[in-house]
Amino acid sequence: MTGAPRARATGPLLLGVRHHGPGSARAVRAALEARPPRVVLIEGPPEADAIVGLAAEKDMRPPVALLAHAADDPGRAGFWPLAGFSPEWAAIQWALAHGVPVRFIDLPAANSLAMAAKKTPAAEPAQPAEPAPAGPPAPAADSAGPADPPAPAGPGDQVAPAAAPAERMRVDPLAVLSEAAGYDDPERWWEDVIEHRGTGGVEAFVAVAEAMEALRAEYGHGGHEDDAVREAHMRLRLREARREFGDEVAVVCGAWHVPALVERTTATADRKLLKGLPKVKTEISWVPWTHRRLARHSGYGAGITSPGWYDHLFHAPDRPVERWLTKVAGLLRDEDFAVSSAHVIEAVRLAETLAAMRGRPLAGLAETLDAVRAVMCDGSDVPIALVRDRLVVGDILGEVPESAPAVPLQRDLTRTQRSLRLKPEALERDLELDLRKETDAGRSRLLHRLRLLGVDWGTPAVSRGSTGTFRETWRLRWEPELAVRVAEAGVWGTTVLSAATAKAETEARSAKGLAEVTELAERCLLAGLSGALPVVMRSLADRAALDADVGHLAQALPALVRSVRYGDVRGTDTAALGEVAVGLAERILVGLPPACVGLDADGAAEMRRHMEAVHRAIALLSEAETAGTETGTGAETVTRPHTQTDMSTTDMSTAETRSAAPRAADGLRARWAAMLRSLAGRDGTPATPGLIRGRAARLLLDDGRLAEDEAARLMGLALSPGTQPPEAASWIEGFIGGGAGGGMLLVHDERLLGLVDRWLTSVPAEAFTDVLPLLRRTFSAYDTGVRRTLGELVRRGPAAGGPTGGQGAPAAPGFGPGLDPDRAAAVVPTVRLLLGLDPAPHANDTMEAAR
Repeated sequence: MTGAPRARATGPLLLGVRHHGPGSARAVRAALEARPPRVVLIEGPPEADAIVGLAAEKDMRPPVALLAHAADDPGRAGFWPLAGFSPEWAAIQWALAHGVPVRFIDLPAANSLAMAAKKTPAAEPAQPAEPAPAGPPAPAADSAGPADPPAPAGPGDQVAPAAAPAERMRVDPLAVLSEAAGYDDPERWWEDVIEHRGTGGVEAFVAVAEAMEALRAEYGHGGHEDDAVREAHMRLRLREARREFGDEVAVVCGAWHVPALVERTTATADRKLLKGLPKVKTEISWVPWTHRRLARHSGYGAGITSPGWYDHLFHAPDRPVERWLTKVAGLLRDEDFAVSSAHVIEAVRLAETLAAMRGRPLAGLAETLDAVRAVMCDGSDVPIALVRDRLVVGDILGEVPESAPAVPLQRDLTRTQRSLRLKPEALERDLELDLRKETDAGRSRLLHRLRLLGVDWGTPAVSRGSTGTFRETWRLRWEPELAVRVAEAGVWGTTVLSAATAKAETEARSAKGLAEVTELAERCLLAGLSGALPVVMRSLADRAALDADVGHLAQALPALVRSVRYGDVRGTDTAALGEVAVGLAERILVGLPPACVGLDADGAAEMRRHMEAVHRAIALLSEAETAGTETGTGAETVTRPHTQTDMSTTDMSTAETRSAAPRAADGLRARWAAMLRSLAGRDGTPATPGLIRGRAARLLLDDGRLAEDEAARLMGLALSPGTQPPEAASWIEGFIGGGAGGGMLLVHDERLLGLVDRWLTSVPAEAFTDVLPLLRRTFSAYDTGVRRTLGELVRRGPAAGGPTGGQGAPAAPGFGPGLDPDRAAAVVPTVRLLLGLDPAPHANDTMEAAR
């Protein structure tokens, strides 16, 4: 029990700390001032010796982390995070300020990454971004040992099921010591003993070392089998330092390791432990870190519960409670809570009173939060959640200097971020982009390229404003792990553009399905990867020619059509995409009717979705082709499709040649409508599901290609007594089901409502139970107001004079007998203005448009 203190008094200065503990950081600084060493040894990868001097540069702002990764596989990586209140960072800053060399003494990252890779089960993919403990971690989420070092995060750190028993055997030193002291909360015990009692001097380290020696005598390595080789390497580095500097050596390491450093072993025995360890070539650099990733809930084994609170305790010059509650009041005022200076004064008094009642030397985080809840939040936990997120944890993102080592791709990304004024931030925020502006278009291309590379700095979000294709909304949040993703993506190129292009070309060649290639083509257009498009288009054409599955073709077409539209907005030439899209649509036209035969309920529902998607895509394709022609010369603008089709290309004028694309698109839309009409009229073919036939009729009706009388005739046939009730219910679901305005169609056309009503009342009782789920699914999708109106219409019964809707038939209540051209013409100028057309056409044109 006394070996450690005696060794510390006569030999090196051994400072056992809690990682990321502000009390330990203050004590380390005070101990170094009281007993200045000639060299400072720190628990960490020795590869960092070459770059530790960067910590003194003014552009280095914690939290930061040492990032080590395998040179040939950047995904195998590890982080060693350091906050401004970390004892290791305090020691580094003291040493650099006093011209004292700094050396890292933990097991090299070359060994630890290789060892982690050997532990990874073959079936599990590597997860490079999650730091995990390599010291004595806590078995539970709410414990934190004082000796949890920031060990590498690699594939082996993702605990596999087979490692679960070992995890349960690990010892949490804080939990054991706090329980022995009569505390039920290890964090509260640590605050009372260390954080709230000043620096404590060297005597505090002696006491902690004695406690750790007793724990290790009881629990051995505490469930960390790798500690033996790590501590053997620490002892070897310590011997080297003592040979060079004598006993004027200071060691800053996890308190758990202090007893092992004073253990009497031979250098030969330590070298024997290290012999034969696996090794991999590594690279190391500094990367920004965040307080949020220091928090234990993020998965970091050496994490703490309140990094923002600890940062405040370390940097507050005096009156930490008063300053903290002032911060809280400022945050709540920014969020429109009514908080005054009087609230702050009362909260301080209450926090100090609670600390005295609970026997604590100083009000801690629990007391301040209780005071805030009672005084500033009226007992509500909602504002407290905000305080915990913004202040107790926080979103501070560190910075590293430009001179820090980095892969070329990271340097190019940094330059691009600076030129686009797009600064990485730890706080999640929404970014609205207007693609008509060059800077916003550049930001969009950058974010799309990074997503293609697997660097998800931003994710697309739903725009709160305009839904036009020139608007984009992104949700941005920079996570430290993205530095690993950037390093991984560095194998594709040295710039973001070249890397994204190379990866897109590779994915196009290796894609197995048509949908994959069409999605890739869309992403290339969004990212502005014109260099990759030729390879992608060849792959797309090859797979489209070989794929005969109508479902696959239908899945691919919408993405292609969106790409054509995006090209219009972003100024990209999409002629080749348009040709492929038209070819896919032609093949769908041929293959869809037979594909609709013999489908069960699930198959019919899926085919209905495909049909709706293709219908929208063909309409958009026609609009895109027409818009592309109207942006050309005046001759192109006035040219209209010809009915004559036997003219050779050489006999056509320039305007006629350029109008071939819109004529083809218009012809495609007409043929699609004819195909839908054939599907809708298959009343004598029960092999075509009613869901498909009903939806085809509805699509034609919405497009104005099916007269209301004809729609009523088709509904009458579908609901005739000869049709089985389940089939009829399926047709109804296809025609008026979903939220696509089917309810309003029945509200405004009582003739159709009457047909449905008469059919429903004629369904036999024994068959009603079978059709009820279909009907409920159909009508439950309507808005509450629509269902109420339909109920009132059914209760009232048919309008006087019979059903409505036909020529010369009486109008429904609230409606005129027919279309009023004069009233309709009044809105035409406004509609034309909204469409960007001449708002004041000739009067005759207005009347004709109204008719």
